[in-house]
Amino acid sequence: QVQVMESGGGSVEAGGSLRLACTGSINTGQTDCIYWFRQAPGKEREAVATIYNGHDNLYYADFVKGRFTISQDNAKNTVYLQMNNLKPEDTGMYYCATRVGLLDRASCSSLYQRPNMFNVWGQGTQVTVSS
Repeated sequence: QVQVMESGGGSVEAGGSLRLACTGSINTGQTDCIYWFRQAPGKEREAVATIYNGHDNLYYADFVKGRFTISQDNAKNTVYLQMNNLKPEDTGMYYCATRVGLLDRASCSSLYQRPNMFNVWGQGTQVTVSS
C-alpha cells in the first residue's frame, strides 16, 4: 500500500522559512512522481512543485519560483519542500501527492493541472504566514 505523510508546517512571519517533509512510500519503486500541492481557504487546490525519479525538478509554480525548492533524500525516503521568503499569500494547507505506478517524465510533468489524477494523498500540513 502506497502512503505519504506530511510534516513541518507551522506559523511564521513574512520573510521567514519552513521546510516541509513528505515521508512514506518514497524511493520504494512504487512511485516516481511526487507533487506538492496547496490549498488556501476558499480556493482550489494548486500544484506547487514536483520531483521526478528522485532528482528531476519538472515543475515549479510561477508564484514560488526562486523561493521554494523541492528535493528528495533517498536515504531518508523523504521529499522536502524548502520554502524561503514566505509571504502571507502562501498560507494554506500543503499536501504531498503521488500516483501508484511508474510514470514517464512527460506524464509526470503534465499532472500539475490534474490533481484528480493523484490517488495517494497525505493528510496535509498547515502553513500560516503572518504579515
